[in-house]
Amino acid sequence: MQAITDVKKPVKRPVRVLQYGEGNFLRAFADWKIDILNEKTDFNGNVVIVQPLERGLGDMLNEQKGLYTTVLRGVQNGKTVEQYRAINSVKSCLNPYHEDDYTAYMQLASSEDLRFVFSNTTEAGIAYLEGDKLEDKPQSSFPGKVCAFLYRRFQAFKGDKDKGLIIIPCELIDKNGDNLKRIVKQYATEWKLEVGFTAWLDEACDFCNSLVDRIVPGYPKTEAEELCEKLGYKDNLLVSAEIFHLWVIECHKEFHEDELPFAKAGLNVIWTDDMSFYRTRKVRILNGAHTLTVLAAYQGGFDTVQQCIADKALVYPFMHCGIFDEIIPSMDGSKEMLEAYASDVLERFENPFNPHQLLSISLNSVSKFKTRDLPSLLAYQKKYKGLPKYLVFSLAALISFYEGTQFDGTALVGKRNGETYLIQDSPEVLTKFAELYKTKDAQAISKAVLSEASWWGTDLTLLPGLPQQVTENLLSIWKDGMKSALSAL
Repeated sequence: MQAITDVKKPVKRPVRVLQYGEGNFLRAFADWKIDILNEKTDFNGNVVIVQPLERGLGDMLNEQKGLYTTVLRGVQNGKTVEQYRAINSVKSCLNPYHEDDYTAYMQLASSEDLRFVFSNTTEAGIAYLEGDKLEDKPQSSFPGKVCAFLYRRFQAFKGDKDKGLIIIPCELIDKNGDNLKRIVKQYATEWKLEVGFTAWLDEACDFCNSLVDRIVPGYPKTEAEELCEKLGYKDNLLVSAEIFHLWVIECHKEFHEDELPFAKAGLNVIWTDDMSFYRTRKVRILNGAHTLTVLAAYQGGFDTVQQCIADKALVYPFMHCGIFDEIIPSMDGSKEMLEAYASDVLERFENPFNPHQLLSISLNSVSKFKTRDLPSLLAYQKKYKGLPKYLVFSLAALISFYEGTQFDGTALVGKRNGETYLIQDSPEVLTKFAELYKTKDAQAISKAVLSEASWWGTDLTLLPGLPQQVTENLLSIWKDGMKSALSAL
């Protein structure tokens, strides 16, 4: 079979977007949108991707000359919809941990055409890391990389305010743009960069907060050969996603619809000065339902979200009760509207075309729980003066999922039914769990995890009854197995 590069050809355009992150989500979301902008408007711009970690998909993407295919499938109005698009909006992927690529990456800072920065470095990516320096090639942290890049641009254009960039991060944390800017400025201060640069950040650049919504299971491994036969070419970077998509972008200065004419291209993008409602609804219901369920379900022998929805005896009731009995009651706003959104979410989870792997959702679950489920747990406790049992159980399931003492590269090795799986999170989190599990003491482990204020933003052992309930759930999981522990709820 011919390769995609034999059938499809890259299209040369000015590089208008710098993107940190080469993973499935941005390729099936932001780059897909840019591809449509190029087709339906006069945007005329390509994306250069920066691989945020030393290991990634960059080599594979470059082997395919930036080309890949999005496979969008779902059910709309009772009818099956399938959309295939060969994406040619990506010029290349640079690995800044390689000297030549680092040089090419920093040269983009002086590009007259460059205007936008997108990113998705997971919830753990927008964080300050002590020790990053301006002279590092590259900096370890994502905000450190951004600070160094923007400073190079500031120097290249001598502080010209017309050469600022519009930065739209897609990491799923509250006020992602504001937090990224705060840490960038922290590095600027720490590196003793001139005051003029900080003023340029404020006056010339716009760090937008944003919310993204599309379920992207990623590479359709079990169907890849069949899909390639259908397409007529081999594509090692197929990316499967649902039809639904929403991007809410909150701007502090002005909306940038004129420069990113998404609506003109028929795309579901909302520019706003306050995205609070959209964010809270999506993060706490859709993403919260994922994080609530996946670690328990995986340990119970399930592998995909679709299997969870199909299991009407155990996992689906757990997810449904967690959403409708705890998450929604913890929230402000119209109960009717929130429940309608939740019902739509469950229908999206059932999409038979996108078997979303639970292990892929498990990445960085500690920071995900903090962002997605802890706000519901705390709000419920405050509102009803009691603990939400499904959310508390999911916290115990998280602790159980992270059981391991051995490493495979940077991942901790867990075991399920005699087989191993990889637990992927920040080195600090994994090292902590590996140390804790040298002695399997449920009470000590629960207390140690809950007291990690650096993970949760507060000492959770101070929440009345939480340490005891988490410990009891953890003992139940260990003694009876996950399915029996879930059934006991």
